[in-house]
Amino acid sequence: MDNPSKIIEGGVEFSLGKFDGKSVLYDFDKILIYLNAKGKLLFGKHFKIYDEDTEIIRQLCYYFIKDKTNCEQAGIDPEKGVLLSGPVGCGKTSLMKLLKYLVPLQRPYMLAPCRNIVFGFNHLGYKIIEDYGDSSPICFDDLGVEPMGRHYGKDCNVMGEVLLSRYELYLQTKSKIKTHATTNLNAEELEERYGNRVRSRMRELFNLIAFDKNTNDKRK
Repeated sequence: MDNPSKIIEGGVEFSLGKFDGKSVLYDFDKILIYLNAKGKLLFGKHFKIYDEDTEIIRQLCYYFIKDKTNCEQAGIDPEKGVLLSGPVGCGKTSLMKLLKYLVPLQRPYMLAPCRNIVFGFNHLGYKIIEDYGDSSPICFDDLGVEPMGRHYGKDCNVMGEVLLSRYELYLQTKSKIKTHATTNLNAEELEERYGNRVRSRMRELFNLIAFDKNTNDKRK
């Protein structure tokens, strides 16, 4: 069996902890070293893990490595997906792009910008909602700031419909197919955008992991 505690990136082997042949005992400090290195490969040498973000990253790591004890202590349900919220520029999208590499044996999710999904709907119609409601793990990026969809003169809250489809998929697959999302909006703003029904489904679909609203814009 492959050793999931070791990952090779750019010719360098990184250890994430100890492997006993059945499971990995992860070391968070080693995980941070790997994420820093992988982040530089993905996003450029300017990438860095900020000290102020380590608690958020710790929670995300508990989730992705399926550390049940620490997930329970943090109030995270490993059966749900992740809704990562925080202010513009805090690094939500980069983290969701990065953390899927932490456990290479898990089925990876694709990242889909919500505005692109709406543009696809405007062009192709309801087939887009069916496509994104299908059986692939996915992370919807920038949820809540996409425009309203319009196809043949009919308005549609596209992402609201997609989330309802993903909720049905979540039930059908007994939570095996995960849905993740990033958003700049808080719970009240999401409810205003999508309505109470979608918001209640989102509570069942997602663990909310939130940056502090005063987190710095790292793009400046």
